Amino acid sequence: MSMFKPSILTLALAAAGLNSFVANAAEEDQKAKNDNVEVIEVKGFRGSVVESINTKRFSSEVVESISAEDIGKLPDSSIAESIARLPGLTAQRLDGRASRVSVRGFSENESATTFNGREQVSIGDNRGVEFDLYPSEIMSGVTVYKTPSASIEAEGIAGVIDLQTVKPLSKGERVIMFNGQYEQSSLDKLNPDGDDKGFRGTVSYIDQFADDTIGVAFAYNKMSSPNQEKRWNSWGYPEFTGDDGQNYSILGGAKPFVRSSTLERDSAMLVVEAAPTDRLSMTFDALYVDFSDEKILRGIEVPFAWGQGSISPDSAVIDQQTGFITSAVTEGQRVVVRNDYEERNAELKQFGFNTKYDINDSWTVEFDASRSEVERQIWSIESYSGTGRGDNNGIADNIGYVFDGGNTGAQFSPQLDYSDYNLIQLGGPLSWGASAALNDKYGLTGTAFENTAQDGFINAPEINDELTTLKLAASKVLENEYISKVHFGMSYRDREKSKLSEGYFMTLKDFSLSNPGMLAVPEQYRLGSTSLDFIGMGNMIAYDTNGLVNDGYYNLLQESLTDIKHKTQSWTVQEQVTAAFIQADINAELGAIPVTGNVGLRYVKTEQSSQGNAANTVDGIVLVTPTDISHDYSHVLPSLNLAFAIDEDQTIRFGAAKTISRARLDEMNASVTANYNEIPDDNGNFWSVSGGNPELEPKEATGFDLSYENYFHEEGYFAAAFFYKDITQWIFDGRYEIDMTGVTNPSTGELPPTSTGTGSGKVNGGSGDLWGYELSLALPFSLFHPSLEGFGLIASHTGVEQDLTDQNDNEYELPGLSDQIDSLTVYYERHGFQARTSMRKRSDFKGDIYGAGFATTQVDIRGETIWDAQLGYDFADAGIAGLENLSVTFQVQNITEEPFISLQGENALQVRDYQDYGRTFLLGFSYKL
Repeated sequence: MSMFKPSILTLALAAAGLNSFVANAAEEDQKAKNDNVEVIEVKGFRGSVVESINTKRFSSEVVESISAEDIGKLPDSSIAESIARLPGLTAQRLDGRASRVSVRGFSENESATTFNGREQVSIGDNRGVEFDLYPSEIMSGVTVYKTPSASIEAEGIAGVIDLQTVKPLSKGERVIMFNGQYEQSSLDKLNPDGDDKGFRGTVSYIDQFADDTIGVAFAYNKMSSPNQEKRWNSWGYPEFTGDDGQNYSILGGAKPFVRSSTLERDSAMLVVEAAPTDRLSMTFDALYVDFSDEKILRGIEVPFAWGQGSISPDSAVIDQQTGFITSAVTEGQRVVVRNDYEERNAELKQFGFNTKYDINDSWTVEFDASRSEVERQIWSIESYSGTGRGDNNGIADNIGYVFDGGNTGAQFSPQLDYSDYNLIQLGGPLSWGASAALNDKYGLTGTAFENTAQDGFINAPEINDELTTLKLAASKVLENEYISKVHFGMSYRDREKSKLSEGYFMTLKDFSLSNPGMLAVPEQYRLGSTSLDFIGMGNMIAYDTNGLVNDGYYNLLQESLTDIKHKTQSWTVQEQVTAAFIQADINAELGAIPVTGNVGLRYVKTEQSSQGNAANTVDGIVLVTPTDISHDYSHVLPSLNLAFAIDEDQTIRFGAAKTISRARLDEMNASVTANYNEIPDDNGNFWSVSGGNPELEPKEATGFDLSYENYFHEEGYFAAAFFYKDITQWIFDGRYEIDMTGVTNPSTGELPPTSTGTGSGKVNGGSGDLWGYELSLALPFSLFHPSLEGFGLIASHTGVEQDLTDQNDNEYELPGLSDQIDSLTVYYERHGFQARTSMRKRSDFKGDIYGAGFATTQVDIRGETIWDAQLGYDFADAGIAGLENLSVTFQVQNITEEPFISLQGENALQVRDYQDYGRTFLLGFSYKL
């Protein structure tokens, strides 16, 4: 078999994203060899498969990719779902949608996300990007870099996910396309004022002007996507010791509800590309996303062991193996009927400019500048109602529960009718929260200022994230038998992210200590009832909470006046990252084996600072002192990527690199609680401080990759990979010293004997290993028989193991790590007809969710298997005049109605969350002019 050495031209085409040219050239070559063989035109989904395979094949790094045949025609309705099926990748669902992507066992915070090569801001509290913000309709592809190179402008131990827009000059033709889709939820409307039907529409335009020296691409997408959910949620499962000396656990309380939400998203993308000469190219791109997620939630909080009622001993049924009480009755119990409303709004703006100039045939210079920013506001209202105000007023209920196995939570058996508007009225049925400290402090009187009742609550956190990047680079072509080109340059990133946490107590405007009654829901806000039959609670009253708040039925009082947590969860973090890199592209031979790849070195210097609050309480009132702490560090990050071409089809790859992942932003903030103790601690310090740690440094790891790839067909390949990460530094809970110079004893005003304090929070330390393997296969069935042309499958399996210990040598489980990840797609596409079904599967893992007050909380999440299916037809092959450019699709998502399940502890019966989203049906079309 003849050997070959990829030419510089081939490598340049691959690097420029023109892999389809390579594929088409190979097809034409085969056609010329045998004119008698029928040539099958590969397009649509199969065309995307070929494009993705070529991207993987000709990349210098270890990558996975998704490519679109045309703008607006990525294989899935969600870009996160497409990414989650790539080998070694998976996703965590948020409100039923694939959102957070993890790579090779690492959570979303350990990988970087870029847009056309530039690092992205996020709408979450940390660095991890929520991919449902980005519409798949305006993307042309995604490349996931599992091994880094020195020239990549982002850092992440897990890898880098790059989202890409179309390049209009590369398209070479005018394209005007219309996409539309109708969406329907299988659960119907769970709330009377919810939506169960939605739509999305996209118009896109690509053209070239001035003798193909100017190209323009524009796309606008509008989406209204409904989502329904039946959720069981527990307060917790307290443990106790019985009279017999045995350990038992019981349901502390539950908060089940139904949710109807609608995600509204308007997105616009613009790319202007200019190539006035053969040596100069310029590209401007812009992305705008207006994102609004409206949620209506209704349910009943049912206290049990933590409630007022007494548990009937005769009703208790105990699981003898675990000591968990699986069935019981509580007598004299009062519940909280909840009608909640939430808006999550975000606005993303991204602008970028890139220019490249070939000084001569050897030298090229590049300048890149970008600006991205996101603003996110949450307005989450909890409205309480019940049979009477306070702990001992109103009609009590006798409620039983039973866990009947599985992970679906408990079924309740109440005796009251919670859909009766005469029985259930507005007001706080249980005495929790409130702000009596303000009355005591200021002696306030009158109905507007008496805050001893909490009739609801509003969480209102805000996030602002801004990022500016600059890059200047150059490259030189070399003429020797080892190095084909050298790249070098510098870049600068300036990022500022801030969070403002706030909450408001809601008290009915007519409430007073002398008039502590309830309020019947006014007729104009009544919406009938909502069914909670799925947990046995029957119907409950449904009313317009947002309308009541907007129309002034409640007085609002800032919780931050009396609760310290809002000050400790409000912060600003700034990062200035200066980087320099040098990289050599390898194009050599080892004996008779061609060797390509790159070797490089990246130097990264980071200056970080954080502004926040040092807070404590005096007589129940929060007192705040501003904080401002700075820190800097630097890293040298070498990388090596080698590809050994055994023959024209087989390649062995090796990669090695040192990588970093920066600390989560909410962990490195300067907001703390500070308490002075008259007796020093074990370290001799009088101050105890807890909160963020602005001096946190990145997690560090050295990674190695070894893979074998066999490209046995233009539509098929097999790959086997082994990867290993030597983790030398991670971030854990711990204690550290903090400088308290100049801070006086608040009770005496004198300086303490020592100027240091003991801080508790996140610290650097620990070490360990992560290793695993990946098997991936793309198989066209035509290899077995010509009659199977058009059939094929794409499959992957990933196994991951870890051995990580913290700074105290305790075992630690990485968040986001599933030790097994599988994906499968079986497809048929020919003569215009397309059918495929896809599966993604992951095992149990620890994941982040939003907890109380929208604080990030980590829970144990059960593994899941998600099946989707799509049918489609492209009328180009139908021979019907006027329909040549029309294609239609029908999709079913979550075919098996796979729930989202999280547990509290290892007992499978102790369910924290059971979320049933049902199925989603989508009917769409695409028309191309």
